[in-house]
Amino acid sequence: MSSIEFFFDPMCPFAWVTSRWVQEVRTQRDVEVTWRFISLEEVNATKFTEDEERVARGEDPQLPPQYRGISRLGNRLLRVAAALRDAEGNQAVEAFYTSVGTQLHNEGLSREIWDGADPDETFDRLVTTAGVSADLVRDADDDRWGKVVRAETELALARTGDDVGTPIITWDLDRADESSLFGPVISRIPRGEEALRLWDAVETVALTPGIAEFKRSLRAPLDFS
Repeated sequence: MSSIEFFFDPMCPFAWVTSRWVQEVRTQRDVEVTWRFISLEEVNATKFTEDEERVARGEDPQLPPQYRGISRLGNRLLRVAAALRDAEGNQAVEAFYTSVGTQLHNEGLSREIWDGADPDETFDRLVTTAGVSADLVRDADDDRWGKVVRAETELALARTGDDVGTPIITWDLDRADESSLFGPVISRIPRGEEALRLWDAVETVALTPGIAEFKRSLRAPLDFS
C-alpha cells in the first residue's frame, strides 16, 4: 500500500479534478489517502488586504470581487471538515468532500456563486445535502477549527514553499518536505491506464530530490466527467 496526504480547498475546481484522479487510481491500486486542509482564504490573506487598500485609493483590485466570498465559503467548509474529522475520522472528511465537491463543481453551484448567488445560502445547502448535523455545523463556527485549518495551511506551505495553491500532495510522509508538490493541476480526470501512468510519473517526480518546478500556463477547459 502507498500512502499520501492530500491538502485541498473544496472551492478549487482543479483540486477537485485532481482528487477524482486520485480516486480513480484507488479503484485500481491500494492507496491510502489522508485528507488535509489548505485554505485559499488564508493563502490569499495578504492579497485581500492589499485589495482593500487599492479600492480605498480608487484602484481596481487584483482579485475578482466575488473571490473573497468564495474563499471565505471554502474556509467555512474546511472548518466543518475539521470538526467532522475530529468527531468521525478521515473517512467522514472524504465523504464530505465528495458530496460538497460534486455539488459545487459537477452540479454547478460554484458557477452560481460567481454569477451572484449568496455564499451563505450556498453553505447551508451544501452542508445540508452532505448530511452534516446542525449541531456539528454550529460547532464548526468555533475558532478552534479555524486554528486547525490555519495550522494545516501553514504546514502545507512549509512543505512546498509559498506562491502555490491547491492541491498539495505529500507522497512520502517520512520525508514530507522533499516529497510534497503543488499539483498536478489537470483540467480533466484521467481514467483507466492513463490514470496509472500519470500517477507513476508524478510519484517519480515527487520522490526525486531537487526538482522544484515545471509548468505550462495553457489549460484546456475544465471537464468534471
